[in-house]
Amino acid sequence: MSKRDYYEVLGVARDASEAEIKKAYRRVAMKHHPDRNPDDKSAEDKFKEANEAFEVLSDAQKRARYDQYGHAGVNQQGGGGGGHQDFGDIFGDIFGDIFGAQRGGARSNVRKGADLRYTLELDLEEAVRGTTTKIRIPAAVTCKTCEGSGARKGSSPVDCSTCNGIGQVRMQQGFFSVQQTCPRCQGSGKQIKDPCGTCHGRGSVEEQKTLSVKVPPGVDTGDRIRLTGEGQPGSHGGPPGDLYVQVSVREHKLFERDGIDLHCEIPISFVDAALGGELEIPTLDGRVKLKIPPETQTGKLFRLRNKGVTPVRGGVTGDLLCRVVVETPVNLTKRQKELLAEFHDIAESEGAQSPKKTSWFDGVKKFVDELRA
Repeated sequence: MSKRDYYEVLGVARDASEAEIKKAYRRVAMKHHPDRNPDDKSAEDKFKEANEAFEVLSDAQKRARYDQYGHAGVNQQGGGGGGHQDFGDIFGDIFGDIFGAQRGGARSNVRKGADLRYTLELDLEEAVRGTTTKIRIPAAVTCKTCEGSGARKGSSPVDCSTCNGIGQVRMQQGFFSVQQTCPRCQGSGKQIKDPCGTCHGRGSVEEQKTLSVKVPPGVDTGDRIRLTGEGQPGSHGGPPGDLYVQVSVREHKLFERDGIDLHCEIPISFVDAALGGELEIPTLDGRVKLKIPPETQTGKLFRLRNKGVTPVRGGVTGDLLCRVVVETPVNLTKRQKELLAEFHDIAESEGAQSPKKTSWFDGVKKFVDELRA
C-alpha cells in the first residue's frame, strides 16, 4: 500500500514553517494518541503515521531529501516507521499536553502577579468602630500609547528569532530532548524591535491608584484586609496579585487596648478618695458617671461592662477597666498647709485612719527587732 504524503498527514502546506509543522503534529498526535483512543487500531495507525511524518519534516536534511525524492529519499535513512523516534519530542510535547502540562508559547509562562502590602494607620476609634478610607498606591497600568503591546505605534512585536515564536527552546541532554523557557523572549514568543517611547517596551506604566478600603469594626494591629486583584499585574495573561492592607493602630492618649478590653487611669483627689464622690469619665461611646466609694485606694479597678471592643469576627464585647490613681495635691496655700497639718495631728492622735501604713511599719519594726536578736 502506498504511503500518504507527509504534508497531507499533518495537514500543512509544503512551505510550512518548523513552528507550523510542530503545531500540526501536536494536534494530530493528540487526536489519535492510543491513550485517548483505546482499542482503536485505526487511530493507532494514524498516530504512528503522524510520528513518521514529523520525524522527517522536523529534520531539515530529511525534509530536503523528501521534498526532492519523496518517500524513496528517506526510506534508507530510517523513514517509513523503522528508524529512530525522537522520544524527547514525544514525551515533552505529546504526553505533556495530554496530561495537562502547559508547553510551548506564552501559555507555559502564565503567572499570577505578585502580592503587595500597604500599612494603614488608624486611630483607636476608627479601629473599634470601623471606617471606610481612601489609600493611594503605585500601580502598573496598561500603556495607552501602545495599548499594552510594548511596540511603537504603527509597529508590532515579531516572532522571537531564537525560538521562532514558540516561547521555548530545546536542549539536547543525552538520549532525551529537554525544553526550557526561551532566554531571549522569556517565554512570550515575541520580540519588540521598535519599543514604545512611553513604556519603553514594557507594555505598562506606573501610576498612582486610589482605592477605597472598608475597615470592619474591631480590627487591631496586625490584622490584614485583602483587596483581591489589586496587586501587581500577571505575566502573559496571568491574573493580578492581591493587595494586603496591614492594620496598625496608633497609641491613644487616654485608652490602652488589651484584646477586647480597654484600660485607662483616672486621677482623683485624696479628698474624693477619702470621702467618695461621682466622676464623669470618657468612653468611646461618650461620657458616663462613675461612683467612687469612700476610702478608695490607689490601684482600685472599676469595670464598666460592654464599654470595650466588639471582636472583628463577632462575639462578646469587652469591658473598660478604670484604674484609680490618688493624686497628691501640689502648690498648696498657707491655709491649706495649716489645715493638712491639723488633720495630720488629729489622725495621729486618733489612729486607725491608715491601716496599711500602720501594718507596714509594724512589719518593719518586727523585722529590725529580729535582726538585732
